Amino acid sequence: MRVIALVFTGGTISMKFDATAGGAVPALGFGEILASARGIETIADLRPEEFGRFPGPHMSVAREWALRNRLAALVADPGIDGVVVTHGTDTIEESAYLATRSIATDKPIVFTGAMRNASELSWDGPANLADSVRVAASNDARGYGTLVVLNGRVFSAMDVTKAHTHMLDAFESPGLGPVGVVDDGEVVFRRMLPPPLPVLSPAELAEPVDIVLAFSGADGRLVDRSRETAKGVVVAALGRGNVPPYMAEALGRCVEAGVPVVVASRAPRGRVGQTYGYEGGGRHLARLGAIFTGSRRPQQARIDLMLALGSGLSGDALRAVFDG
Repeated sequence: MRVIALVFTGGTISMKFDATAGGAVPALGFGEILASARGIETIADLRPEEFGRFPGPHMSVAREWALRNRLAALVADPGIDGVVVTHGTDTIEESAYLATRSIATDKPIVFTGAMRNASELSWDGPANLADSVRVAASNDARGYGTLVVLNGRVFSAMDVTKAHTHMLDAFESPGLGPVGVVDDGEVVFRRMLPPPLPVLSPAELAEPVDIVLAFSGADGRLVDRSRETAKGVVVAALGRGNVPPYMAEALGRCVEAGVPVVVASRAPRGRVGQTYGYEGGGRHLARLGAIFTGSRRPQQARIDLMLALGSGLSGDALRAVFDG
């Protein structure tokens, strides 16, 4: 029987309604959650531990990095065949992406959570947890990197995102779909992934790295503030990778000050590129020295930039991180 480590970090899967707070709050320990997933002990030999009881928005960079380090230690243990992590869904994609970009392993690391809390009749936590253990224990999951399993679907951490605020099928890989499903207890993988990118494993993450959203009429105030305080700036740009003219000027000031600027798109599908040559267009931003991310979403580009700067990369080596 496969040995699967379970790391409980909190999230909605650990929550119940609290009358004093007026909403759901962390309440359940890992023992109570495991007891609700009937039959889970027949899937694998489980080694549970509690990392914390944090709502998704409480997962700071420091906590995400500490979690990453714990996961790296677990998959390095020859007695562990895979790892399942319970996590708040608001930031699960970021912690999962950090793991897949910084941990080199063939062993499955599977993130899961819940969209409903334990006080609701539709609590999905136990089923998601059992499905995740099945995936982590599957021979077919090896080599897929970090995965996210919710609502019977298996997603790659490289492309999954939360696409709905509260429905059970909230997670998607826009334009791609899941890599597999859990069907009546069977794990079925349906598409392959491209070759993995080289992992980055610095001693620590560089922070802060800011994300600044582009919108019609955006000026340079937020960018200028980030230039003064951040180690890097990611732009959630319009469309193909374009920003308003005054925002472009501020991004140029960032580059001149030695603060890297990385351009992603606020659109959920497609790549950024240097298609437009007008002021603020992608070609103009490239001439100013901005780096383009391809198809990475802004929150992914931020993690890559923190990893790259933490690794001491600059110049062409920094640009190479965002190729592909």
